[in-house]
Amino acid sequence: MPTSDLRIYHNPRCSNSRAACALLAEQGLEPVVVDYLKDPPSLETLRELVGMLGVAPLAIVRQGEAVFKEHYAGRTLTDSEWLEALAAHPVLLQRPIVVKGDRAIVARPPEKLLEWLI
Repeated sequence: MPTSDLRIYHNPRCSNSRAACALLAEQGLEPVVVDYLKDPPSLETLRELVGMLGVAPLAIVRQGEAVFKEHYAGRTLTDSEWLEALAAHPVLLQRPIVVKGDRAIVARPPEKLLEWLI
């Protein structure tokens, strides 16, 4: 049964994301899994995530993605504009992001979860 206060924003094609899911399972934890490419987070959810992470939105943008290079490289956007970009192009979202209660972490590498979960 999923642990209701534990959520992972997951891309099943990402090795780090799969490793984070496996690590959580090894700890006996079953997060609510959000395949954010199929079920993109809303603008409000993205605001909440950056708040929990304690970072600016640009910090969770995957700058190596083709969408970033085509549409955003070299541009200076406000935090609100970056959030809108993430909402419009969820592929830009760093992964995996794990949320527990009111805290969140970008689990890269996935082993960062072990200390964070304590």
